[in-house]
Amino acid sequence: MKKYIANFMKYRYLLSELVKKDIKLKYRRSKLGILWTLLEPLLTMIVLSLVFSELKGNTDRTFPVYILTGRLLYTYFNNGTKVAARSIRSNSSMMRKVYIPKYMYPLSAILSNFVIFLISLIVLAGVSLVLRIKITFHIVEAIYPLVILFLLTLGVGMILATLEVFFRDLEYLWGVVLMIIMYCSAIFYPADMLKGNKSLILDMNPLYALIKNFRNAVLYGTGPDYGALAYASAFSVIALLIGIVAFYKKQDEFILNL
Repeated sequence: MKKYIANFMKYRYLLSELVKKDIKLKYRRSKLGILWTLLEPLLTMIVLSLVFSELKGNTDRTFPVYILTGRLLYTYFNNGTKVAARSIRSNSSMMRKVYIPKYMYPLSAILSNFVIFLISLIVLAGVSLVLRIKITFHIVEAIYPLVILFLLTLGVGMILATLEVFFRDLEYLWGVVLMIIMYCSAIFYPADMLKGNKSLILDMNPLYALIKNFRNAVLYGTGPDYGALAYASAFSVIALLIGIVAFYKKQDEFILNL
């Protein structure tokens, strides 16, 4: 374990440079640049709020925040796992020229998206102030689902990064899975719409467990759902361990399949 920690510390500066590079490349040709990180979730929230408020007759003034909290967390998971899946293949030329621990590529991709995600939370703070969402001391508990969300994204991302090298069509299949996850995360519909056995769809989704706890802290001002948080934590840790083991065992074969 000490060897791996020492190796990570040796390349930590390189990790920060890779994160900076990923962020710069993302907005290199964008006129709005990092501003789009704030505009995109805001515009999406407005559209979804208008559409689903009209369809469901929802007059709750906090509904836009309900949508935004779910949308922000899902978008990070969506973007983070996608870039992680492509990270090894997209950096194949660099891998042939210079030695860098291969885990740095998916890790930096997920970290750069996490930085962008944290910036996008500015929109959530602004909308919450405008809609007069009551802030309670439970707001500090929002950090728990965010940390677990990062671990979940990293674990799934490491698994996908490994598999993508050998199965190139995985990226497209994962896009379909992400769509299913989105509809099973109660992002733009009230969770209590699903009753009985249908609610199991939400209970089995670790991403929804994190969205639920994030909403509790930010929107409702209540304590965490410890059962849901424990389930999401266990799922994330297991996914991370599987991802690390699979990546470590297969990393020497990457260069032969790129």
